[in-house]
Amino acid sequence: MTASISRAWTNGFERLHRLLALAVLLLAPLLTLLPGPATATEITSLSAERVAEGVVLSAQIRIDLPAQLDDALQKGLPLFFLAEAAIFRDRWYWTDKEVARATRHLRLAFHPLTRRWRLLVSNSPITSTGAALGQSFESREEAMAAIERIGGWKIADGPEIGAAPRYTVTLRFRLDLAQLPRPVQIGALGQEDAGLDASRSVRLNPEPAR
Repeated sequence: MTASISRAWTNGFERLHRLLALAVLLLAPLLTLLPGPATATEITSLSAERVAEGVVLSAQIRIDLPAQLDDALQKGLPLFFLAEAAIFRDRWYWTDKEVARATRHLRLAFHPLTRRWRLLVSNSPITSTGAALGQSFESREEAMAAIERIGGWKIADGPEIGAAPRYTVTLRFRLDLAQLPRPVQIGALGQEDAGLDASRSVRLNPEPAR
């Protein structure tokens, strides 16, 4: 009796296993059609060129803030963004060598009393005492458009980049969650995997633009 029960249990388990395997095979093609996770930040275009003064970078970024952060921004909480550009020289015998790096810090804030948006831009972390270039906007759309567009950003001086070797320019753009107040930061950390951090690379042309 015990042996019969054991065999029946084993056979039932094997049938269940085969049914599950068949279900996975049938559903696999459908799963590939499902959309992936939403991307909140994306570098849609990137270009870098040599000029007489060095290397300049231009980019277009798309930012779709999660509802939680957008709501906090509308209530007056400033958001900080960080753009990091790096230039790497090709090395066939080892990993590519970083030869130049530039950073741009951005702070966006809404002032409920004046109903205006204020954007600060600096090459160093923005503090209450630090110097930063400021610009005001009438709407959120105008302010976000200014953040999403990078034009003619000088990321390296001429002497830093040789003429012959090949180089790759990488741009990383992200929301600086570390600058948020602790309660908001904790709630937003789970959003990072949804696409608040984007990067893209492009080859640098060998000759200066004329």
